[in-house]
Amino acid sequence: VQLQAFGGGLVQAGGSLRLSCAASGLTGSSYAAGWFRQAPGKEREFVAAITWSGGSTYYADSVKGRFTISRDNAKNTVYLQMNSLKPEDTAVYYCAARVSTVVGGLHMFEYVYHYWGQGTLVTVSS
Repeated sequence: VQLQAFGGGLVQAGGSLRLSCAASGLTGSSYAAGWFRQAPGKEREFVAAITWSGGSTYYADSVKGRFTISRDNAKNTVYLQMNSLKPEDTAVYYCAARVSTVVGGLHMFEYVYHYWGQGTLVTVSS
């Protein structure tokens, strides 16, 4: 199983970016997915999560209303649309997958995810 996150880059405050997480090796498996981020000098933190069906989504309070997680199961890809970016959103963003259709109630905990991508750097300039 491999998760590849891409789409990061340098953007000015107030701008937008869309991250993608392409999964391989999970074809035929139902999996929930999440995004986490790690800012310089800080611990990794939960950002957003989505169930297999896409019917339920979860967000950290810090990104609620600005970020949107979605998925295209036909493409085995999960997205994170990030709008109104702030300098404090600067971090390496990681995608993760949990081989289960649901993740509710535990979505913010790293240990519930079975697979992790390599991370993509997002830098927001002021």
